[in-house]
Amino acid sequence: MRAFPFTAVVGLADLRLALVLSAVSPAIGGVLVRGEKGTAKSTMVRALAGLLPPVDVVTGCRFSCDPAAPDPACPDGPHDAGAPAERRPARLVELPVGAAEDRVIGSLDLERALGEGVTGYQPGLLAAAHRGLLYVDEVNLLHDHLVDALLDAAAMGRATVEREGVSVSHASRFVLIGTMNPEEGELRPQLLDRFGLTVEVRTSREPSERVEVVRRRLAYEADPDGFAARYDEAEAALAVRIADARRGLPAVTLDDAALLQIAEVCASFDVDGMRADIVTARTAAAHAAWSGRTEVTTEDIRVAARLALPHRRRRNPFDAPGIDEEQLDQALRDAEPEPPTDGPDDDGPGSGDTPPSAEAEPQKQETPEQAPQGPQQTVGAGQPFRARLFTVDGTGEGAHGRRSRSLTDSGRTIGVKPPSVREGRPHLPATVLAAAPHQRARGRSGAGLELRSRDLRFALREGREGNLVLFCVDSSGSMGARSRMSEVKAAVLSLLLDAYQRRDKVGLVTFRASAAELALPPTISVDAAASRLESLPTGGRTPLAEGLLRAAEALRVESIRDPRRRPLLVVVTDGRATSGPDAVARSHAAADLIARQGVASVVMDCESGRMRLGLAGELAARLGAEHVPLGEVAADSLAGAVRARTGRAA
Repeated sequence: MRAFPFTAVVGLADLRLALVLSAVSPAIGGVLVRGEKGTAKSTMVRALAGLLPPVDVVTGCRFSCDPAAPDPACPDGPHDAGAPAERRPARLVELPVGAAEDRVIGSLDLERALGEGVTGYQPGLLAAAHRGLLYVDEVNLLHDHLVDALLDAAAMGRATVEREGVSVSHASRFVLIGTMNPEEGELRPQLLDRFGLTVEVRTSREPSERVEVVRRRLAYEADPDGFAARYDEAEAALAVRIADARRGLPAVTLDDAALLQIAEVCASFDVDGMRADIVTARTAAAHAAWSGRTEVTTEDIRVAARLALPHRRRRNPFDAPGIDEEQLDQALRDAEPEPPTDGPDDDGPGSGDTPPSAEAEPQKQETPEQAPQGPQQTVGAGQPFRARLFTVDGTGEGAHGRRSRSLTDSGRTIGVKPPSVREGRPHLPATVLAAAPHQRARGRSGAGLELRSRDLRFALREGREGNLVLFCVDSSGSMGARSRMSEVKAAVLSLLLDAYQRRDKVGLVTFRASAAELALPPTISVDAAASRLESLPTGGRTPLAEGLLRAAEALRVESIRDPRRRPLLVVVTDGRATSGPDAVARSHAAADLIARQGVASVVMDCESGRMRLGLAGELAARLGAEHVPLGEVAADSLAGAVRARTGRAA
């Protein structure tokens, strides 16, 4: 069955252009496609492979060496001049989210290495993608160490395996394309920066365009080959244009004026490092070649900046990538060389124009925040800070992260797995020790060891895991004092930032008036939790028991969905229980229930004032939780504790 044609996809102009420019100039560094589900991200990427020019490869080379310039370090080489060659289509290699590290970078044949003294290397996906496309769907869900390996290979053009004292390196140049749904979590900023371009795609709200999408999709499903045949001519023309742009790219010139414009634009957006300038320059040159020009123009730079800078500008941790088009236009105008002046009336470009921001500012002032109505009110968060590290005791086996101790397939080696466990990375010394006593019985002669599969031993490694951090936040009237609620939100926001950096899953339960609700089901989208927290209303009585029971139910459900991820419950309250009959007794019973389940907990004590009841401390004792006053959540907790004790003493 033929793939859905690239030219048949409706809309998505920016995505189409970004993919084409990456095909014209693979040195750009690939594309990250961000968008909600059902926006044809994967369809566009898979369709691109059919437009790439075919490649010539050395016959029989597993690493797709170019016969005109073979890799001198190719594990299947060296290849002689004039070696037999063949032509094949450019590959689209898909990397599954659950792929093992050996499958991505390749692996060594340990039995041949020890027994025969030769380096037996099994190439991975990075080798298969050489001179083609490497596509990672849901790249934000990929383990960090795999993303690091991918992006290092994409940036350096080589993949290297260093393992068990043996080093293997091979060429690995490909167009890296990743897709992701921001609702399921963001990439870390340092990984985001390694993608050359980024595009945000959204579902069209235009009815006529949506109708055309449905019509084409149904026609394709009814007759895939017949539907694709209708676009053969357009697809062939686009493929020819990409090939022509590739050939014309070396002739494109970037003069000093264009480079100065690029530098001015990147500086105006306060980007870190020089990668933004380099990628913008490469993209502008590719756009000029795509447009059939040999010189880079201001329009080329503008298009390049729109694609290369949104994910590189300096921003707050929970801000989505984006770019201010007005700021971009202003930076380009400021960097344009002044034309020759013919008289005193010529004030340069834009002298008579009204700045776009002049009309935008009054519009912002016409929509002030609405005052809270009735007993319910919303208070903004204060400034976040670096929070203390709270961990789950013991050693888990959960998803890769940076919070609690865990047995992982990466990290430091702490021992050897039992012989019955046949997975992970081989442990060389233990394997040798297991094989050594049997060498005489196996009739070994000469160098090397006679190995059997039962001799293999695998390393036991310890690293860090990500946890489920469930926040149970009291938003009742007793918490509603503006200054205190602002401090509470700042502390929770700081813990959310910490969870984001440690690759945790987060959830949010809130309770006020007479009920509790799961405001955010457990997710890896920490910015969604931050958004819900910012708009959290306060007021009413304190249904503490309902909040704890709702948290217990959320933890129970999540333990079924993700049983390996250990939870950490963070209860944010002053400990009061004032809603319903027997409120205190019911809250004690709910706390005892959570304690019996063995859930690791932290109680953030929000009580303030001179006269304190210590109810949050009693709740922490019942939960078996760590009791942390609000003022001691900061990373410098020792100093915070001293300040807090000094204040109470005063």
